[in-house]
Amino acid sequence: MSIQDVIREQIDSHPVVLYMKGTPQFPQCGFSANAVNLLRACGVKDFFSVNVLADPAIRQGIKDFSNWPTIPQLYVRGQFIGGSDIMTEMYQKGELQKLLQELAAA
Repeated sequence: MSIQDVIREQIDSHPVVLYMKGTPQFPQCGFSANAVNLLRACGVKDFFSVNVLADPAIRQGIKDFSNWPTIPQLYVRGQFIGGSDIMTEMYQKGELQKLLQELAAA
């Protein structure tokens, strides 16, 4: 199984996936901590996270998969949402809450 197949499987198998540096309990960068805090502020308590620092192939593979150069990266229902900056912008507009509330209602 290629790294792209592994990533596709992770994204397809979980409604909310966050590729991040560290873990939700111990983020290893401010952007990853912000992403976790935003998900929690939206009421998402349980999400699948992938620590890209634990696997260099995943760290590069997710950048290639999304064609997005930075970590963290959020996927909801298989769709790439963006990184910490986009999540923050969406949260400030109420869009992230709406997206994640729709997910909880589904």
